Amino acid sequence: MVKIYTVIKERRGRTTEEKGTMSELLDYFGYTLECGKSWEHEKGNSKINLNPKTGKSLITQLNKAVTNSASNGYPSEYYKLQ
Repeated sequence: MVKIYTVIKERRGRTTEEKGTMSELLDYFGYTLECGKSWEHEKGNSKINLNPKTGKSLITQLNKAVTNSASNGYPSEYYKLQ
């Protein structure tokens, strides 16, 4: 049985949700993870795992990725698992 995850994205007071298996969510959020990975070499930024195995790990990597990509270090969006 394949587990279905629900990821909730909060940005500037609006929430959207995306449901899917881990592979579908990695396809959907792949660009966000890649952008965060491209900035991980900067001082103070986190390392990004492009292939997380669990839902909790995916949310952690997404939040790190948007923090890395934010110009001032404070992202305007936040991800959580339902």
